[in-house]
Amino acid sequence: MTTHSVFTGLKVLDASTYIAGPAAATMLSDFGADVIKIEPPGQGDPQRRLSFVPPSPRAEANYGWHLANRNKRGMVIDLKSQATTEVLKRLVQWADVVITNFPHGTREKLHLDYDQVSSWNPRVVYADITGFGDAGPDARQPGFDLTAFWSRSGLLASTRDAGAPPTVPVWGSGDYTSAVALYGAIVTALYRRELTGEGTSVGTSLLATGVWATGTLVAGALAGGTPFELHDRNAPVNALTNPYRTADGRWFMLATSSLHWPGLARAVGRPELLEDPRFADAEGLLKNAAAVSEVLDAEFRSQSFAHWKDALDRERITFSLIQTPEEAAQDVQLRANDIVVPLEGVSDLKETVSSPINLRGVPKVAAKRAPDLGEHNDEVLAELGFGPADVVRLRSQGAIPGAPEEEAA
Repeated sequence: MTTHSVFTGLKVLDASTYIAGPAAATMLSDFGADVIKIEPPGQGDPQRRLSFVPPSPRAEANYGWHLANRNKRGMVIDLKSQATTEVLKRLVQWADVVITNFPHGTREKLHLDYDQVSSWNPRVVYADITGFGDAGPDARQPGFDLTAFWSRSGLLASTRDAGAPPTVPVWGSGDYTSAVALYGAIVTALYRRELTGEGTSVGTSLLATGVWATGTLVAGALAGGTPFELHDRNAPVNALTNPYRTADGRWFMLATSSLHWPGLARAVGRPELLEDPRFADAEGLLKNAAAVSEVLDAEFRSQSFAHWKDALDRERITFSLIQTPEEAAQDVQLRANDIVVPLEGVSDLKETVSSPINLRGVPKVAAKRAPDLGEHNDEVLAELGFGPADVVRLRSQGAIPGAPEEEAA
């Protein structure tokens, strides 16, 4: 990396697949870390193909691959080959951080368990992500964000309206959320290493981050709390936190409180509601939430969203248009805050989504395309001290694939 940033000089070995582990490595690369991603021979990381698997949006560009793997150098090595061990050992010795998501059992066979990795490099920060954690009956079960993060945590059962069946959430959302948790664990371990000089093993699971995301409800259950019924927008528990539809068919989320009820009544042109004894206080607004919802529903349906935006803004009522992903992609607020950033090196993809961590006054590294399969094999092997004869030997032993021209043939 040529741009000096927070993690310039930090070396990361990304030995993970799909989204959560690679995205955590990408977050480190955003601040200057040198990340080497290793992939298996053949088709590489399955994430290379997920942009084209429904229900991912149809596009020519491999946007998902660049989102989770930008700013990395890429290698192809066969971890199942015994000859690969010397390459892996040098990579681990080179690295400050090793990230993996191989399940327990598999990682040991591939020499990627913590005991093996730390014996090669005692100062390494070893970071892993699993579906369901390190212990318990399901520790070795494979987990995806739809299953471990969304379904098992209680989040999916709670994210639906009354009478509606569970739906398929935005896939990958649990992975990207978990990536932030894994990034946090890595940074914590790096700080500890600065204090003690010692490496350590850190990690999280999709289940743990899913339960954290559902934390209010799970904590309430732990307290023996009585849950409310699933949300019904026509008879909500709280009509002041509810979606409403406007005359031009736009939906928006109202998210206010009884403290702002006078302003809301004025905004919808119904100041007389403030004299209605049913709505005189917070208790009344909750007790008569269905009636409040009926009134607001009728008023909001009478005018366009533009009208209500002006009216609600004047009274400083909290709300938001419920945007589609396509609308969000064009939202000026995203570019004003570098949430969407330029992507270099991809002819059919000019922008991508930045990670959510920001240090004010410290620019992130410019986002550059993710690597082609095995693009940096020769470069990295040379850096690790393998000479031309060694590379020929490793190829003959099946540790690394043949030269690009040999593969093309």
